[in-house]
Formats: sequence, structure tokens, C-alpha cells
Amino acid sequence: MSAINTNVSSLLGQRVLNQNNVTLSKSLERLSTGLRINRGADDPAGLIASEKLRSEKASINAAIGNVERADQVINIAEGGLQEINAQLLELQSLIGQSANDAGLSKEEKEANQLQIDSILQTIDSIASQTSFEGTKLLNGTFDFQITGQATTVADFDINAAKIETGGSRAVNVIVTGSAQHAGLFVSAGAAALDTGGATSAFVIEVAGSKGSREFTFASGTTLTSVASAVNTFTEVTGVSAAVSGTGIVLKSQGFGSDEFVSVDIVNDGSQAGAILTLSTTDEDAATPGSATAFASVTNAIRDEGQDVTATINGIEAVSKGRVASIATDFLDVSIELTTAGAQAAGTISAFTISGGGAKFNIGPNVDIGNQATIGISNVAARKLGTVTNGFLDELGSGKASNVVDGDIETAQKIVNDSIDQVSKLRGRLGAFQKNVLGSTLRALGVALENTSAAESSIRDTDFANETAELTRSQILVNAATNVLAIANNQPQNVLQLL
Repeated sequence: MSAINTNVSSLLGQRVLNQNNVTLSKSLERLSTGLRINRGADDPAGLIASEKLRSEKASINAAIGNVERADQVINIAEGGLQEINAQLLELQSLIGQSANDAGLSKEEKEANQLQIDSILQTIDSIASQTSFEGTKLLNGTFDFQITGQATTVADFDINAAKIETGGSRAVNVIVTGSAQHAGLFVSAGAAALDTGGATSAFVIEVAGSKGSREFTFASGTTLTSVASAVNTFTEVTGVSAAVSGTGIVLKSQGFGSDEFVSVDIVNDGSQAGAILTLSTTDEDAATPGSATAFASVTNAIRDEGQDVTATINGIEAVSKGRVASIATDFLDVSIELTTAGAQAAGTISAFTISGGGAKFNIGPNVDIGNQATIGISNVAARKLGTVTNGFLDELGSGKASNVVDGDIETAQKIVNDSIDQVSKLRGRLGAFQKNVLGSTLRALGVALENTSAAESSIRDTDFANETAELTRSQILVNAATNVLAIANNQPQNVLQLL
């Protein structure tokens, strides 16, 4: 049956043609944009997944930029420190020259002092001028701020500390084992030596971590004179002496297992006496029952020091002498305790870190776990050095360690401490660049690559498949158009019936 008012075949052709046009349009859109998902209707679940992956890509790209920026900051700081290190080496040379007292005139020493003053000014200038986009890097801007330093804390270095925004971190030390000098007690039984005759001598060799020295004493020499003789060479041996009753206490200058005191009786000269170890609870007293008579000493008797044993914030510390250190991802700190603090077991509220440090966000998320911090201390002349020996500015004209009429030995110690301090800071910055920033940058690169691949597999157009679909859609559209033309001509066949 043929119908004029309702051409069902035409309606069918129109519907199929419209569907094919929609398919063709989608193929054209996907091929022109390169995306399989252009709107939510294309793939709702895929859109959600791909947008999350896009967000992750944006965060990773930002993190990569942050790491590269952090590397640039450290490079600039390292450049300034390198020049300061060169100035310190020049300073070391000038001090060595100035120590040649008999070979230099006063005018030459004064000329050296002028150079030293200039070097100190240069170091201060570098410390104050080294900057990144106006932010000073070596003047203490990125040093950590602390409050409440305990009296039993002599010195400290905070290398890194992660702190929540607006928060603080308390640093607590629990001393579980005391630090000890190395030491021996040489008992003579009287206030003076008695070798039994004027021709007989008492010969003893004293050795420490710095070296050894042999001493010869005649009969009648007081213990005070013996101690004074040993102390004359303390810088050579590393051992100091003090009279205690009818004997002499020999101690290492420093604390810890690296220190030792060794005593060998080369010739007892008929001198009565004994060598005893020191008590672990009282370093000025001998340990009962530990005596070895002078006549029985065939080999040197030796005693070693003891490092402090402690934990810092619940982490077992690595110790050397009175210094305890930990290095974790949240806290990297080294604390030097006073003698009282290192020798008394108990808890010490060392200090509280209230802020500071150079903080970099080197991960895709903004949280404490993705942050890296490093402390960059002030390297001005007044800050380089130690509490024990003094600071670099003390080498200036008219000060205690100037090279014209000051203490040159102390000056060299200060310079050595300063070189060590700057070198360690450069080493920490280098390790931060290599191990933290370098590793993180490589990891972020891999993460970006994998995330991009995942996002591409969900959202990007498969050109091979979509080209085939385009060809198919084009053929179907052409076929549907021809069929629709035929269907539209069918009602004319009715006219043949009239």
C-alpha cells in the first residue's frame, strides 16, 4: 500500500540520516580536537578520571618548577660560600706568615693585618649581598629561630626541620649515658718525688690524641712542678694535669671515645707509686682496686674517653664526645651539651624551633610531607667560629686575636673552625641539591610521564580507529541521503493509479 500524507520510508530515512550525521560530526570533532572526550556526554566516567589526572599533571608540573627554582637558589648560595671559603684560605695563609715572628718586621705584620681587615669586610659584604630576587641568602634570613635554649646546651646546629605553618617543634634530649674524659691517676704517695738519690731519675711518657712526650724528673720534684711540666705540652699531647692529694690526675682535653690518655713508666728510679684508672662517677678520683705499681708497668697503661649516650625527640642519637646528633626527614639537628649536661643522666628541654629555614614545596601536594627544609646560617665574620675558641671578627685590628700583637694560635683555631663551618654548610647544600632536589626532580619527571600517559589513554583520540569510523560514517551518510531521495520519490508512484 502506498501513502501520500505519511511517507514512512522517508521518515525512516531521515532518522537514520540524522543518526549518521551525529556520528559523523562526533568523528570530525574528535579528529579536529584530538580528544575522544570533549564534553561530559562523550564519557562521563572517563571525563571524571581524566580531569583528576589533568589536575595531578598540573600539580606535578608546578612541583618540577619549584624544584628547579630551589636548585637555582642553592646554586646562588653555594656561589657566595665558595668565595667566602677562598677568603678564609687566604686568611689562613696570612696567619701562617704572621706566626713567623722572628722573620717578620712589625710593618709586615701590620700590612698582613690590613689584608685581614679587608678580608673580614669582604666576608661580611658577601654575606649581606648574596641574594635571590632580593631575598638575602647568607645573612641568617633562612636560619632557624629558636626559643628557650637550656643552660646545659652549649651550642647547636639545626640543619633541617619540618614545622607546620604557624607551629613549632620542641627539641628534647634524654641523656642515658654520660660523656667522659679519658684519664688516669698517677699516685706518688707524697707531695714530691723520692727516687732515693740525686742521681736517680723518674722518667715517664705521657701520650694523648695529639701526640706524646717523655718527661724526666729528679728526686724532690714536687707534684705541682710535675703537673706544670705536663701542662706545658698540653697542645702537643692533648693531655692536661692537675694535682690531687698525693697524686696527679691526667685527663684528655676533650671528651669521647676518640680521646685517650696513655702513661708508660720508662724508668721508675725507685719511685714508689702506682697508676690507677679514674672513676666513671668522679673524674677527679681514682677507681679503688685498679692500681698498677710503677715497677709492674711493662706496657703503657691506657684509658679511653666515653661519648655521651642520648636520644633526641625519641630517636637514638649518634654521639661524639658531648655532641649528640640525629638526621631524620623531620628533624636534622646536632646539639653540643655542656659538661654538666653531658655528665648527668636525665631529660633536657634543649630548645624550641619556632620557625625559619629555607622551605621548598617539592611535591605535588601542599602539605608537610611534600616540603623540604634546610637551614642556611649567617656567615658574617661575627658568626663564623665557635663558642669555645671565638669568632672570626676577633681577628680584626686591636682585637684579641689580631696578628700584630694578639693570640695567633687562637686566631688559627678560629680560622680552622670557620673553614670547617663553611665547608660543612657547602656540603649540606650540595647533598640537598644532589640527594633531595636531584632525586625528587627525576621522580617527578617519571610521575609526569606516567600520569600523562594515563590521561592520554582515557581522553585522547585514537586516530586509527576514529579515521575508520569517519570513513564508515561518511559512507552511511551518503547511503542514507540516496535512500531518502528514493523514499521521497515513492509517493509520486501513486499518480500512476489516477
